[in-house]
Amino acid sequence: MARRLVRAALAVWALNELAEDGVLVVTELVSNAVRHARRASVRVIVERTAQRTVRIAVADLSRAQPVCRLPEVNEKEGRGLLLVAAMATRWGCDERHWGKVVWAELEARR
Repeated sequence: MARRLVRAALAVWALNELAEDGVLVVTELVSNAVRHARRASVRVIVERTAQRTVRIAVADLSRAQPVCRLPEVNEKEGRGLLLVAAMATRWGCDERHWGKVVWAELEARR
């Protein structure tokens, strides 16, 4: 559902060139929220912050901050935020009184 939301928003805004990166980013952010926040309530937000910039965010009820780390070569997990950082122009986490919002911005080339 999150992937469809991202694809639909990008199509409406004529930013289809961001679709593959956007789908990867939302997949990793939702996966992290479900895995680490261990809460049923996860919300996906897709917003256009500038003419060629989109912010993809995932809100959850956990206050635990995301950690971007370098996993060992033989580890099968732990690369999600590295992928997000590689795809995004910038990314971050905003604390809320009820939890947090982890976001990533993608910018289309001119």
